[in-house]
Amino acid sequence: MTCTIEAGPATGAAPTATVDLGLPVRRRDREELRRLAQRAAVEFEGRDPLLVLDWVARTFGRRVAVTSSMTDAVLPHLVSRVKPGVDVLFVDPGYHFAETLGTRDAVEATLPVNVVTVRPELTRAAHEARYGELWRTDPDLCCAMRKVGPLERAMQDYDVWVTGVRREESATRRDARLVEWDERRGKIKVNPLVAWTQFDVDRYIDWFDLLVNPLTQMGYPSIGCETCTRAVAPGEDPRAGRWAGRSKTECGIHA
Repeated sequence: MTCTIEAGPATGAAPTATVDLGLPVRRRDREELRRLAQRAAVEFEGRDPLLVLDWVARTFGRRVAVTSSMTDAVLPHLVSRVKPGVDVLFVDPGYHFAETLGTRDAVEATLPVNVVTVRPELTRAAHEARYGELWRTDPDLCCAMRKVGPLERAMQDYDVWVTGVRREESATRRDARLVEWDERRGKIKVNPLVAWTQFDVDRYIDWFDLLVNPLTQMGYPSIGCETCTRAVAPGEDPRAGRWAGRSKTECGIHA
């Protein structure tokens, strides 16, 4: 059950905001979720992302989570316009830039969202004492242990996860769709920014005067762990600074 309030200015025609009254939402099984994802993928493709987010909020209630790398506040802000109080999962593997942690804190302080910091079981020091510097010797295993695994455990109680994936970001993301079925996790994956260009992102930031990670102004259009991210040169692929010099291009969360 929901009630509605007026939403703020929109990118297009804005639905009203959905307010979660704390009442339980029926848990759907894997096959029902798959069917919903397939139907929504057809129904919403090419439409205003606020419309699919409104459907998500009304259909799934508290079983919705946003994942954010805290490059900027665009995705948390966009989702909060139709679902105030939404859970925003932020994975902290212990290697983040100080600027990224500061952006997380600012998002939590200024937006109507519930930031949930997801951490691995071992601290960075304990992890390195046991396994060494995996970020240097085996970055795939490092990401699996300190990012992918903790996030998957944190998402167990959610049916839908909303991401900031954009087709423009890299070749590995060019086939992403607005609504997808995540077979591995058994969840509906929604990518409301999938068709946005960097110009669209910047315009949204300017329109709503949103905060951004300071590193984006220092040559870091894509921000991961401090140990594995470098600034990129003008004209380089936005993700060229991630695991530079290696064949690795994704941490595994969206692979």
